[in-house]
Amino acid sequence: MTDTNAALRDRDLQVFWHPCTQMKDHESLPLIPIRQARGVWLEDYDGKRYLDAISSWWVNLFGHGHPHIDGRIREQLGRLAHVITAGFTHEPAVTLAERLVQRAPPGLTRVFYAENGSSAVEIALKMSFHAWRNQGCTRKQQFVSLTNAYHGETLGALAVGGVALYRETYGPLLMPCLQAPTPDCYLRPEGVDWETHSRELLAPMAALLAARSDEICAVIVEPLIQCAAGMRMYHPIYLRGLRDLCDRHGVHLIADEIAVGFGRTGTFFACEQAGITPDFLCVGKGLTGGYLPLAAVLTREAIYQGFYDEYATLKAFLHSHSYTGNALGCAAALATLDLFDASPVLASNGRLAEHLAQALAPLRDHPHVGEVRQTGLVAAVEMTPNGDRHSAYPWQERRGLRVYRHALERGVLLRPLGNVVYFMPPYVITTDEIDLIVAVAREGIDRATAD
Repeated sequence: MTDTNAALRDRDLQVFWHPCTQMKDHESLPLIPIRQARGVWLEDYDGKRYLDAISSWWVNLFGHGHPHIDGRIREQLGRLAHVITAGFTHEPAVTLAERLVQRAPPGLTRVFYAENGSSAVEIALKMSFHAWRNQGCTRKQQFVSLTNAYHGETLGALAVGGVALYRETYGPLLMPCLQAPTPDCYLRPEGVDWETHSRELLAPMAALLAARSDEICAVIVEPLIQCAAGMRMYHPIYLRGLRDLCDRHGVHLIADEIAVGFGRTGTFFACEQAGITPDFLCVGKGLTGGYLPLAAVLTREAIYQGFYDEYATLKAFLHSHSYTGNALGCAAALATLDLFDASPVLASNGRLAEHLAQALAPLRDHPHVGEVRQTGLVAAVEMTPNGDRHSAYPWQERRGLRVYRHALERGVLLRPLGNVVYFMPPYVITTDEIDLIVAVAREGIDRATAD
């Protein structure tokens, strides 16, 4: 029976290989065993609490241990935990698909379930390629993504990514893909606003599509925020222009909203801010409120009908996962959607976002901050030498790790992306708790940039 942090740490290090971690770090950076969690707070075995300012890797929307989500999962557990969904169906999966279609941008009518975000991206890529093949467009075999993109860790998703830290090692295993420059507004020239910069970055994408559209299945983007790249952000005008370009050149548009969907950016889906409908919409993470692994790909009726034929034509989409449409995951997702329906979540998030912006404003004048940026309830502070946006601290110095360590000492979970300290809290955070996480981040940034 584990009853202390030390006891569980010792057991862990004998067997558990942790994600996105150099395990040798834990010789000097102790793991933090969590015994229970409520709301925005995590609690370890020694009773110390940590404010979860990053929603446990961006998945938690309404806090840990939410009574409504807990109750819906328990209720479903008493009826059905899981059943094969090839040839079978169940009410939670059907109802969730109906409700996702109701919430989605107009024109998305079909839902294909996956088990996680990377799998959803794989499905969208395969479905786009296969849809063109079913139409006889066999030359279309390429995908276009943005530089600094991140779409997951499985090989197809990694291939359309652009973050070298995750991608380079596995380069020999990855399919070739095309890339266009990111509209990331951190990189804009001095004196240029977000909208102008984002619009101008449509030009290289336009040139690429004009030259090679007969080879290209789809363009895949993270709408508004490139999260793993350091919460780099851009203006919705880029999405609007990209939709027009894809239509003009006969190319699908895949919107990867796995991290930014379900209210993170200020609208339910980030695409709404551009007034567009993608051909494929990938969702995950917050879909179940942070409870269970579940993802989905939404697509258009015309694409679905392109696969609908006699079996002998071999047009069927024969992609499958063992836990496709898992009933417990669907119950958690339905409970999460209930919470959006029961109260003005987006309006509340807007007020929290305003408070977060006010709390962060003084950091704009910090001598070693290059930018403070925000979209909805996602904000980031970029640490740079002397506040220069055109330079960066060497990654080997691991200054973000210094912020992480300090925050843990102060009872806050921040997990910087390199030199970027970011905030993506659950929607139940209070204004006082926002003030706490920003104050702790300021202390950490002071310490991390002191030399």
